[in-house]
Amino acid sequence: LPLTSGDPVLDLSYRKFRRLPSRVCGLMHLEKLYVCGNSLRTLPDSISQLEGLRTLAVDFNKMEDVPLAICQLSNLTHLYLGSNRLMSLPDELSNLQNLRCLWIESNYFERFPRLLYDLPHLRSLQFGDNRLKTLPADLWRMEALRGLWLYGNRFENFPRILLRMEGLEILDLDRNKITEFPSLRRLPALRLFSYDHNPVKGPPKVGEEVILVGEGAVEFMEERDNRKERRRKAAEKEAEELALAGEEPVIHGILKNSSSNPSQAANEASVNMEEDVANDMGEDGSPVRDEEGDLERPVTEYDGAELEYDEEGVEYETEELICEGEGFEYDGEELEYDRAQMDYEYEEGEEFEGIGRRD
Repeated sequence: LPLTSGDPVLDLSYRKFRRLPSRVCGLMHLEKLYVCGNSLRTLPDSISQLEGLRTLAVDFNKMEDVPLAICQLSNLTHLYLGSNRLMSLPDELSNLQNLRCLWIESNYFERFPRLLYDLPHLRSLQFGDNRLKTLPADLWRMEALRGLWLYGNRFENFPRILLRMEGLEILDLDRNKITEFPSLRRLPALRLFSYDHNPVKGPPKVGEEVILVGEGAVEFMEERDNRKERRRKAAEKEAEELALAGEEPVIHGILKNSSSNPSQAANEASVNMEEDVANDMGEDGSPVRDEEGDLERPVTEYDGAELEYDEEGVEYETEELICEGEGFEYDGEELEYDRAQMDYEYEEGEEFEGIGRRD
């Protein structure tokens, strides 16, 4: 065994171990330990000596309980316990205050463990292939959560509490028994929603940037892309027509001035709109109308003095202003969703560390 190299990463996966070699617990330099696919039923108490351990993978073993020694590894950020025989988690797991990624898929959980609320930095929770039928009403307390995998459980209805999880970016509800999905536009951060193999005929309403996986998703996204392209071409045509007519593009009645920064322009637009509204009102506060009943715009009287117009320093751009929503920017390149056969990969990235592959 390569136990003397000083490498901070040790992979002892698929070695048919029934017990973890005792020498492993003396490798104080270890930061990542992989012992997947063995026949381990527990881990020795001495593993708590590995104080620098940040990643521990013990999935595909035969554990019926989480060894309490694991709960003493306070520097853990990634813990993989999938494909064991777990039915619950020990309260001591809340000691792992630095945990960011937890995989407990393919076990026997019937209830969602509320102790996970006490993990303030947990961003990625893999809970697929268990036996959940409902989620607790206070799940919204997991404010740091960004990725939630609930595929292969026993949901018959969409858990409404998920609509309060405004920070979710990835939500997977594949292979449940859900017949109807509500609008998911309430989830502003959502970027990937998977609902495949549920008895529904089409996707729910989602934001413009959400990638969908499921029945009718391909057609839905193609039509959405076509609508975007039509809007883009229409905007370009309008800009060209205005340019040919010698006019400047107008945005809500305000010319786009390149000499002003966006914040200043927005403030000026707001002030101008307020002044316009005030000028349109009569003395009694009602809108001013002409003799035919149409709203009358105020007319500035001209006293005959000579007008001076200084064009110096004023530049107007003719390109179109494209307004996009605030918040999460997604270019579609970072999220990868591979549905190949189960083959876990453990990598630490900036966002969803430990995202691997499954059926």
